[in-house]
Amino acid sequence: METLTLYELNGLVRQTLELTLDEAYWVQAEVSELRVNRHCYMELVQKEARGNGIMAKARAQVWANRWAFLKPMFENTTGQRLAAGMQVMVQVEVTFHELYGYSLNIIDIDPTYTLGDIARRRQEILRQLEEEGILTLNKELPLPRLMQHIAVISSASAAGYGDFCNQLIHNKKGLAFKTELFPAIMQGNEVERSVIAALNRIAAHEQEWDAVVIIRGGGATSDLQGFDSLELAENVAQFPLPIITGIGHERDDTVIDLIAHTRVKTPTAAAEFLIHHQEEELNLLEDLAARLNQHTSQLLLEESTRLKLLTGKLPMLFSGVKAREEIRLHDLATTLARGSLLRLERAKGNVELLRQQMNLHAPILLERERKRIELIDSKLNSTDPVRILRLGFSITRIGGKAVRDTRDLHQGDEIETTLASGTLKSTITWKKN
Repeated sequence: METLTLYELNGLVRQTLELTLDEAYWVQAEVSELRVNRHCYMELVQKEARGNGIMAKARAQVWANRWAFLKPMFENTTGQRLAAGMQVMVQVEVTFHELYGYSLNIIDIDPTYTLGDIARRRQEILRQLEEEGILTLNKELPLPRLMQHIAVISSASAAGYGDFCNQLIHNKKGLAFKTELFPAIMQGNEVERSVIAALNRIAAHEQEWDAVVIIRGGGATSDLQGFDSLELAENVAQFPLPIITGIGHERDDTVIDLIAHTRVKTPTAAAEFLIHHQEEELNLLEDLAARLNQHTSQLLLEESTRLKLLTGKLPMLFSGVKAREEIRLHDLATTLARGSLLRLERAKGNVELLRQQMNLHAPILLERERKRIELIDSKLNSTDPVRILRLGFSITRIGGKAVRDTRDLHQGDEIETTLASGTLKSTITWKKN
C-alpha cells in the first residue's frame, strides 16, 4: 500500500484541480466578512433561498495590485463601498495551497450586478412599506404654517450642519428659527441605530418641534447604505412630524429620501426650503395687514360721516322721544300701582296653598330621594377603582396618561403599571398591535 504525506496529498489535490478546472469562473455570492490590509480578504457564502441557513462558504482574496483597480471601479459605478452583506458577482480562479487549503482568487467583479441588487432591496423595502400602509404617511402630514422650531439630526462635526445653521441665521429677512441638534452617526454600520435613537429622543418631546431635518453633507456617497434600512424607513414613515432630508447627494435617492415629507439635495437647500416657507407666510401676513389697514381706514371714514349726520338730527329726535317716554312712564306708574295690590293678594293665597302642599308631600319626597341615594351609593361601590384592581385588573400609564392602544407605545418607552397592591415600572421591549 502506497503511503503519502499530508503535503504530498495536498499537492496531488492542487494538481488535480489545476488540470480539471477552467482558468476562471463567474460566481454569484454574498460577502459575509471583509477586511482590507493592503490586500482584500473576504468570506463568500451562499444562503438558502428561504431562511438564512448557509449552503456553501469559501475564503476569497483580491491581491493588492488587482484591488487597486477593482475598488474605485466598483465604488464609482455603485456609489457604495464593497461591504459585508452585499450580493456580488465575481470572476474567480480556484486555488489550492498545500498549507492554506482551498480559496478563491478574485480577478474581476461586475458592479452592475450589485447595483441591481441594491435597487431590488430598495424596491423590496418600498413594497413592504406599501403593504403595511405606511409608505406615504409622512408625506401626507401638513406642514405647519409657522416652522420655526426645528429638530436637526446630523453629525455635530459635519460641515453641512454648520452650513445649515449659518444659512438660517443669516437669512435676508431676519426670520427667527430655533434649532437643536440631536447628534447621530451619519455613515457606516451605525447609521440605522443612531438615527432611530435620535428620532426617539425627538418624539419624546414632539410638541416642542414643528419639523425634523436630517442632514448629512460632505462625506462619500458610498456611505449611504445605512439609509436604505427597513427599520429606519418604518420609523421615518410613521414619524408624527414632517421630515425633511438633505443628505447631500444628487445622483441617487435613498429609501428615506423617497418616503420623507420633503427631499432636498443638500443641507443648505434644506435651510433655504425652511426660509422660503417662512417668507411665504410672512408675505401673506403682510398682505393681509395691508388689506386690513385699508379696509379699516375706509370703515372709519364712512362711520365718521354717518356720525356727523346723526349728531345733527339728535336734538330734534330727543325732544319727541322725551315727550313720548314721559307719557309712557306715567301710564306705567298708574298700572303698576293698581297691579301691585292685586298681585300681592294673589301671592298671599298661593303661599298658603304651597305651604299646605309642602306639609303633605315633603315626607314622601324625602323618602324617595333617600332610596335613590342608597341605589347610587351601591352602584358607586361596585365601580370603585380600588375594588376593580383587587379583582386582578391593572392600569398602565405613560407620562401620567392611561394607555388604551398599543399604537401609543414604542420600543424603549417606560410605562407605569398600577396594581391593587402597588405600582411598578417597566420598559417596552416588544409589542404586537
